[in-house]
Amino acid sequence: MPSDRPRSTQHGAGSGLRRWLPLALLAALVAALAWLALRGEGEAAPAAASAAPPPAQGPQFFGQVDGQPAQPSAAERAQRRQLLVEHVQLTDHTYCSYLEGSKYPAGSRPMAQNPDQAYPNQPVTEMTPMRTSDGKGDPNILLQTSQSRVYMAANESVAFSLRAVAPDGSLVPLVITRAVAAGIMTTGSRPTTQVALAFADDGGGADPVAGDGAFAAVLTPAQTGLAGFHGTIRTEVRYTAGGKNGALIFDVIYSPRLPAVWAGPPREVVADGSLAFVLRADVRTPGRYVVTGRVDDAKGRPFALATFNEVLGPGPNDIRLTVFGKLMHDGAPALPLTLRDVDGYLLKENTDPDRELMPRLEGPVLKSRTQSLNGISDDEAGGEERERYLTEFAKDRKLARDSLAAFDPAQPLPPSACGTPTR
Repeated sequence: MPSDRPRSTQHGAGSGLRRWLPLALLAALVAALAWLALRGEGEAAPAAASAAPPPAQGPQFFGQVDGQPAQPSAAERAQRRQLLVEHVQLTDHTYCSYLEGSKYPAGSRPMAQNPDQAYPNQPVTEMTPMRTSDGKGDPNILLQTSQSRVYMAANESVAFSLRAVAPDGSLVPLVITRAVAAGIMTTGSRPTTQVALAFADDGGGADPVAGDGAFAAVLTPAQTGLAGFHGTIRTEVRYTAGGKNGALIFDVIYSPRLPAVWAGPPREVVADGSLAFVLRADVRTPGRYVVTGRVDDAKGRPFALATFNEVLGPGPNDIRLTVFGKLMHDGAPALPLTLRDVDGYLLKENTDPDRELMPRLEGPVLKSRTQSLNGISDDEAGGEERERYLTEFAKDRKLARDSLAAFDPAQPLPPSACGTPTR
């Protein structure tokens, strides 16, 4: 019947839908759970990866476990230890050298450390092959030259000498054909006056012995047209030796103006545990002055180099040249001490020449009355700067020693160059 088919059809469709709906819901639930599971695994993966140890760096060695550093070989450990030992020795040398070198102040040093400054007024001598006019050297003719000084204050003189000899020491005939002194000027400056010098071998003036083949001359700039020149004065000497023409030069640095002069007798004082020679200077040009004196012991042995380096104002000023107390104890000089050969200058920064010279005091200046070490201190030099440097050097040394001890605790540390470390 027509009316029954539609109902039957509708009934069949509803029955099928009711049968498939639980299955669809179940499938959707399973899919959702699977998606959540996958999502959870994706979120947990970074955490797991971050917790894993990093892969080993560098090349893989036989026996190395993945993720663990390689064990160094015996050769590598020996090389590492050698580097640590060398670092210990370097830091120890730095500390000990500064400790030893700074126990005396900079202005009072053993003369043994400054042998080139023991006799500043000795002539400067040289022996060189003759240089011919074409610029070539001739080893068969040697020139013996001498000049009495390099730095000259106002009113001072300098002596030059020249002699030609063969390699066996025999004299070579020498004739001076021309000798002229002039100031060396910067580019674009007007040339200075030229001063002719007369070299002679007559036993007079700067020549001590007549006829010995040595020719000598004296230059006193203050008495010439170079009186006002400040700088290097070059003397060019042309000559003939053994029938060949040659030339040589002598240079001196001249100060035409005295920035300070000595005023009053020197004296000595014992203060702060040291012996000081005190000189009075009348300062005409204020500024930083550097004054140096040599100190001999009673046997004439050069003992100390004493230096003054301070800023002085105009007028009378005391200049102290100190022999440090501990230096006297350590050096054990024969007393009394004698100050000699004092020179000084006004330092002029960023100029050429960089100084104006004071008159030099040649020979003995003052013999002290101090006959013993009473009142002379045996303490090392102090000061904030020295302590600061020693503290820093000691830190470096301790760090190096600790690093070596941690690396190889079974082996003893290298001995210190200055005894058992105290810092």
